[in-house]
Amino acid sequence: MQSMFSGSAEDTTAFDRRQAPPFWRDPAKRAIVFQVVALGLVFMLSYWIFTNTQANLRKQAIATGFGFFSKEAGFEIGESLISYSAADTYARALFVGFLNTMKVACTGVILTIILGVFVGISRLSKNWLLARLAAGYTELLQNIPVLLQLFFWYGLFHTSLPGPRQSFNPLPGVFFNNRGFYFPLPENHPAYREMAIALLAACCAAYVLRRWARARQDKTGKIFPVVPVSLGAVIGLPFILWLASGMPAGLNIPHLVGFNYEGGFSFSPEFGALLLGLVLYTSAFVAEIVRAGIQAVSKGQTEAAMSIGLKPGLVLSLVILPQALRVIIPPLTSQMLNLTKNSSLAVAIGYPDFVAVANTTINQTGQAIEGVAMIMVVYLFISLVTSALMNWYNKRRALVER
Repeated sequence: MQSMFSGSAEDTTAFDRRQAPPFWRDPAKRAIVFQVVALGLVFMLSYWIFTNTQANLRKQAIATGFGFFSKEAGFEIGESLISYSAADTYARALFVGFLNTMKVACTGVILTIILGVFVGISRLSKNWLLARLAAGYTELLQNIPVLLQLFFWYGLFHTSLPGPRQSFNPLPGVFFNNRGFYFPLPENHPAYREMAIALLAACCAAYVLRRWARARQDKTGKIFPVVPVSLGAVIGLPFILWLASGMPAGLNIPHLVGFNYEGGFSFSPEFGALLLGLVLYTSAFVAEIVRAGIQAVSKGQTEAAMSIGLKPGLVLSLVILPQALRVIIPPLTSQMLNLTKNSSLAVAIGYPDFVAVANTTINQTGQAIEGVAMIMVVYLFISLVTSALMNWYNKRRALVER
């Protein structure tokens, strides 16, 4: 009986082998073959492009590689966060351009989020005038190309502002002209470094205090006054150090030297036009994202929060926005990336961002492939870092499934 069953199993296995389809009819094996063939074609095409490019570059006697990094740049950059002169290398010039791009991107992202959240909430306001103004803001700025907005603000700053000697002086020590915007700064003093460290420590303490207060409230139901205590620490601790240091109050006020102002803090009309254009344009899209995120939260959440006596401001900050963030963060990440990539339009209005500096480098060295490759790598790096940070924050805000 046992031999009969074993024989039947062997016959079945042999039958299955005879009936097995050939590999070209097996979807799994066929997919592997197609992927290997596609990968081979891509490799062959890449190799052909590389060898053909190398041959053409040798034929035209064009240098390749990144050896030009150590050569003298020979051109000035009008705006820089670090010291730079024409005698510095191309590597330092490109780094200056990278820092200028990051300055626009980081400042623009912060201002865009603040303005976009305000306009998005205003669109849902019960105040008819405020809601209509917010709707008009989004409709107008969304439908005007960002490059045209940059040209508009750039032309407005250069045509409406006077020259340096006739600078507009709205406040003491503040000067606006077609060369830039100038503001006074506190003079260098050791106390300011200590105050900055104290401010950072107070911010960290406020964050820890907030987490402790939330855990305490979840366990006991008691509310700890986090906001007043945090504000007291953030403002009070640096203020105490300022008093203990003798209350330094000296200011570095901009003053006219020759044909321009020196001293204080300043930024160029090109930077102002670029920042203003990018922030206004992108914040219109962020406002719609915020509005959609808030409307995605069930109205029952608002009614339940108001039924227990929460004020409208607490309902928005404690109930609505924390839930809306799960809808807001993914498209908000895309808008942050768009703002960073749109900053490359700075070359159109003369702001020396990374693209503008790389273009100048390409024109002087003739190494266009390396220059374009650097631009691609820099923007890819910025985009990947931004996406990684936002994805990490999104995971922290996501609902934890049981």
